[in-house]
Amino acid sequence: MIDSAYTRSEFKGSELSHAYGDNVHLADDPVAWSLLTRVGSPETRQPELGRLINILYHGLARTVIARELPRERVDVPTRMASTHREAVYRGLVVDRRTRIVTVAIARAGTQPSQVVFDLLNEVLEPSSVRQDHLFMSRQTNAAGEVTGALWHDAKIGRDIGGRFVLLPDPMGATGSSMISAIEHYKTSLDGEPARCIAMHLMVTPEYLRNMRAAHPDVVVYALRLDRGLSSEAALASQPGARWDEERGLNDHQYIVPGAGGVGELLNNAWV
Repeated sequence: MIDSAYTRSEFKGSELSHAYGDNVHLADDPVAWSLLTRVGSPETRQPELGRLINILYHGLARTVIARELPRERVDVPTRMASTHREAVYRGLVVDRRTRIVTVAIARAGTQPSQVVFDLLNEVLEPSSVRQDHLFMSRQTNAAGEVTGALWHDAKIGRDIGGRFVLLPDPMGATGSSMISAIEHYKTSLDGEPARCIAMHLMVTPEYLRNMRAAHPDVVVYALRLDRGLSSEAALASQPGARWDEERGLNDHQYIVPGAGGVGELLNNAWV
């Protein structure tokens, strides 16, 4: 007989209250916030930074998988079944047949996507898991302002119909690269994705506004909201309640407080 405790799952994860909409999930996670202070510290370099990114994205991926992916009912005998016929786990697990893609957006998103890919291969049937690679960079004007995203190359599987698309990219600043990538997955491949999910360490109010305008159906997960250049009234209010007064980007579209050039730091490459 099945244990009633495992007949349903209502996993939510602990989240901050905000007014950005139902598709935005901001973690209430002091452990993640503690590690993020080290990610942004001027003293933190490789290999420490790489280790921190692995820990943070492993935790974030667990939350996304547990909350977003479908479940299935299973009956799985344990090693104790040789002596106890009751030794069978009967209950819910993540549906191993779920078809999914994780997208590595170079440069900052390459390592996070690999972390997510490795975990997915443990949780799901590996044949259902794919990793795509996009090579893109910011386009800026003469004033250093971001005007869009420039594609350099891509290695992408054509089949996207019914797949979940995960986009783990550490910094949600303006959203230009993420918006461009999601548009491609929605319009240029074979089929329609089941759901697109952006996964970030930090996001700004500007990013959330731009994403909602371009792709209101996209689900956004972030470990921290950075709005350090907002008005005092906004900072004293619920996130999103005074959205027009919130600001997390400086004049060159870098996040404040932020973490600096995470892509450069992860790769020890300052180009």
